[in-house]
Amino acid sequence: MPKRVDHAERRAQIAEALVRVAGRRGLHAVGMRDVAAEAGVSLRLVQYYFETKEKLLLFGLEQLAEGFRARVSARVRAAGDSPGPRATVEALLMAALPTDEESRTFHHLYTSYAVLSVNDQALAAQPFIKNPDAAEDAVTGLLRQAQEAGLLDPGLDTRLEAVSLLAMSAGLGTSVLVGQRSPEYATAVLGHHLDRIFRTHGAAGTEGDSDEGHDEGH
Repeated sequence: MPKRVDHAERRAQIAEALVRVAGRRGLHAVGMRDVAAEAGVSLRLVQYYFETKEKLLLFGLEQLAEGFRARVSARVRAAGDSPGPRATVEALLMAALPTDEESRTFHHLYTSYAVLSVNDQALAAQPFIKNPDAAEDAVTGLLRQAQEAGLLDPGLDTRLEAVSLLAMSAGLGTSVLVGQRSPEYATAVLGHHLDRIFRTHGAAGTEGDSDEGHDEGH
């Protein structure tokens, strides 16, 4: 009997090949033929599963996003049984920093996809563009929880702070990716701003001490 094909497994195999080759050469330089060669399958098979390069890119990025969510969940679990909103926000922001091979590939390809979508209507129309809005809503919700629990200044604009934190995380991630800053320094910057937002939760004197240690070199 012929071997039964697991289509989900085959699609994942092709997506993983896309991530590997794009991580080496850049998303803009990758074609379906390159992905087929990396996966060890025929170009016809790649086209059978994905039809167009845009669909292949979207599926590959969805796989990356799943990996990102798994890293966030692992960080939250590591924070304890009841980590609270600060630890959850911190886990989300820190997981986005390119500190290892997997997170570097995630940041590299996500950023490349966003840039490509500026001039490619087919890419711009994909649901990927909505993902940052979902992250913004999630962080805003966590900050509101903290505010209701008395951990934040009651007058703080939680939406504005969420946008600021996510933009900062994205910018710091790019600076780490290109070698401008170290992962340790980027982590310290994010921690500094979380301390500023959550200062009411700290012990007396936290506000005055929060700026110490952050004027060191990159």
